[in-house]
Amino acid sequence: MSYSARNAVRVAVATEKPQVAPLPRQLPSELFGRDVFSMNVMRDRLPQAIFSRLEQVIKTGGSLLEGDADVIAGAMKDWAIERGATHYTHWFQPMTGATAEKHDAFLTPLLTSDGGSAMINEFSGKMLIKGEPDASSFPSGGIRATFEARGYTAWDPTSPVFLLENQNGKTMYVPSIFLSYTGESLDRKTPLLRSLEAMSQQALRILRLFGNTGARRVNAMVGAEQEYFLVDRRYFKLRTDLRLAGRSVFGAQPAKGQELEDHYFGAISPRVLAFMAEVEERMWALGIPARTRHNEVAPAQFELAPMFESANIATDHNMLTMEILRTTAERHEFACLLHEKPFAGINGSGKHNNWSMCDSEGNNLLNPGSTPSDNAQFLTFLAAVLRAVHEHAIALRLGTVGAGNDHRLGANEAPPAIISVFLGEQLTSVIEGVIAGKKGGKDASSWGGGVMEVGVSTMPPLPRDISDRNRTSPFAFTGNKFEFRAVGASQSIAPANIALNAAVACALDDIATELENALKKGQALNSAVQETLARLFKAHLPVVFNGNGYAEEWQAEAAKRGLPNLKDSVSAIARYSDKEVMDVFLRHGVLSQREILARQEILLENYIKNIHVETKLTCSIGRSLILPVALGWLKDMGETAKTVQSLAQSASPAPEETYFMRLRGHVTGLMAALDDLDAKHEQLDAMEGSGVLRRAEAARDELLPRMAACRVHADALEGMVDDDRWPLPKYNELLWH
Repeated sequence: MSYSARNAVRVAVATEKPQVAPLPRQLPSELFGRDVFSMNVMRDRLPQAIFSRLEQVIKTGGSLLEGDADVIAGAMKDWAIERGATHYTHWFQPMTGATAEKHDAFLTPLLTSDGGSAMINEFSGKMLIKGEPDASSFPSGGIRATFEARGYTAWDPTSPVFLLENQNGKTMYVPSIFLSYTGESLDRKTPLLRSLEAMSQQALRILRLFGNTGARRVNAMVGAEQEYFLVDRRYFKLRTDLRLAGRSVFGAQPAKGQELEDHYFGAISPRVLAFMAEVEERMWALGIPARTRHNEVAPAQFELAPMFESANIATDHNMLTMEILRTTAERHEFACLLHEKPFAGINGSGKHNNWSMCDSEGNNLLNPGSTPSDNAQFLTFLAAVLRAVHEHAIALRLGTVGAGNDHRLGANEAPPAIISVFLGEQLTSVIEGVIAGKKGGKDASSWGGGVMEVGVSTMPPLPRDISDRNRTSPFAFTGNKFEFRAVGASQSIAPANIALNAAVACALDDIATELENALKKGQALNSAVQETLARLFKAHLPVVFNGNGYAEEWQAEAAKRGLPNLKDSVSAIARYSDKEVMDVFLRHGVLSQREILARQEILLENYIKNIHVETKLTCSIGRSLILPVALGWLKDMGETAKTVQSLAQSASPAPEETYFMRLRGHVTGLMAALDDLDAKHEQLDAMEGSGVLRRAEAARDELLPRMAACRVHADALEGMVDDDRWPLPKYNELLWH
């Protein structure tokens, strides 16, 4: 690419606005779930007995009766073909961090009685329940060798089948798990489903102790806020780093960034609003309850948020949301960037994972409630969450790892890598009162002087909004849920929720066992709960921090409290094989030891590959685009400053000489930095047999600093070379549209 290409795009962007044909507008209530084989559709199309059995499987687990799958598959096929579908696919989530699909046509050849052939549409129960993709070409962490190709996808009936359309037709998508031939999970859905089952079983034990005999299941409920950037696609095509790595490895700061704070919640431009409207319509048709849209902090940054759903469906829907954002952006001549830090020096993008627990009767177990008995139950579940976060913080940190997320965690734009809990002063006051076993806590007047005892008749109700919000906390209580703010924008929310569900299941198991043993010994429930909560809150109060998580003082304070501070992904992933971390997942069968060790290797390999791609991009762009332009400009400046040599002996160098020498210093500096980076990269490539952890540490310690050194010189040159010659679209062109 020559710099003339960038200037041609500049003219096009200024004069040619993308013309996008608007889609027919429909009311959300009319559109919602149109492309989903939903419970309502199943009720209409399935025999009542089969529908009832399937509904029971979806709500409480279990297996379908033999023969039911054929009837269900036939109804799905008819429904999909009526809406124009020609193919179906088992849609799954391998350990790549993306989704995967293999399309098969419904058409099947049929021999006729006269020896001829015909084509029929076929989709049997066997085809619905199981598929067979190639398992050797997906990350397996050693579970599968290259020559061991067999793997299986299996229908997940708890997540609804849906249709996706593009210019080439419609396909029916069957949400599925992905297993190896030997039965291990090769995906993120399988352990998520296991974690949900584990948490449900342990939460039901607590509910039974409090007299709830009606609930049949407890589900984790999740609402995943999604942040993203939009840039003009014409500029995006000229940035190889954005296209291949998702972030800019070079780029000087623009004259205006986010310092005026005028983009956040600002008026949405018509072009962006048209994009958002189409995204929402596509989401609504797929049954995704998109609700909120707004400008985010950084220029060209935006956010959307859905309403709460069960964690499994919320995970599927978030993966779909990211795909809808990308494909819809193309139609509107945008590129949607989901990388956690596509642009240096301005806010990156996260994905706030709002998490709560809800029983099958519709009760939010993290709602403080309005009756004393509800409060006792609420505080028990609160104690379980505090215990889970305090004892299993490393497991939760593992739900946020990734090379991209390392650019934001710990910076003053995202939570620190220290996993702590924000409760707010009032709720902290309550648990301090429980610990003290006396009236009140801090600010006791706000509670009407009530006795801080967890009895069924003495504890006052908690107000609905019991705290301010704390955006510096990675795990904040926000009224009736916890907001896990450390997940990265490009990441699946499955790992964070797997870890959270597994950790809470362990904590609930501990608490239920303690209370059950106390009751067996004849202790009253009220007394047992009071004693247990007082001990638990005292033990886990160190994980509660209501202050500024960005403050340097918190780093030292957290260390005193014994809270882990794993500042980068490699340091965190290295802890995956620690016994106390593995036990979180092993205890209730969420992951086997082999699956855990495989995930550790996959995550480290992914980290290495991401850094190596960025390294190669830095060298390629630096040498083939930036240096030729910079050298040409250096030559022209040398011609302009013909007196440099003679003035070099002068005590007072001319401004031309000073400018030329500074320019020359950055050109030679970039050359040297690129050579150093390239040489080190070759050394690390030769470390193939040195162990995955060692190679990941080397990528972190050797390549990242050298890429940063290249960037210092290249970004300085961007501010010195003639703007018409600079070969890359600049931040002010990418961010302001």
